[in-house]
Amino acid sequence: MGIIGWIIIGGIAGWLASIITGTNKKFGIFYNILIGIAGAFIGGLIFGYVTDPDKAFDFGIWSLLVALLGAIILLLVLKLIFKDALSGDEKFSLRKKD
Repeated sequence: MGIIGWIIIGGIAGWLASIITGTNKKFGIFYNILIGIAGAFIGGLIFGYVTDPDKAFDFGIWSLLVALLGAIILLLVLKLIFKDALSGDEKFSLRKKD
């Protein structure tokens, strides 16, 4: 799967994970893609430990599900770390507020 496939799967997985975890209004498309790509990596590591570590995923439903699982885990951890920043009505940002 090429870089475009990673971005597409990452965007979809990040968006779905943000809906499931209730952070959809906090993140924009850029953060959804980053969370989805990182989630795909995390999900791939977890799936590699549970099953065959040499299993490679093609563009399809299984790669989306693994990325979604990893993105959900990542978002739950981020919610624990940044609970104050994710509790209000404003968008999430890594920039310091004045």
